[in-house]
Amino acid sequence: MDEFFRISQCNSAKEMWEVLEVTHEGTEDVKRSRKHSLIQEYELFRMQPDERIADVNHLTGSGKEFDREELNIKVLKCLDRSWQPR
Repeated sequence: MDEFFRISQCNSAKEMWEVLEVTHEGTEDVKRSRKHSLIQEYELFRMQPDERIADVNHLTGSGKEFDREELNIKVLKCLDRSWQPR
């Protein structure tokens, strides 16, 4: 019902779409801020003992793409001492 009331005053389908888009995805500034926040979280990331690599991949939805080499280096830097060769 809230969404209906948000768009009930719109004059065109385009205006309705824009209102719903901002409501559910945020403005461009919000998207940019969210993306920068995720990138910062990625930069500070340290792998936890019970964590898998698949658990970490939440940046792809933000539009940020990393090449395979960059991801491999990041993962290798995050491994704890139990992974070091003896």
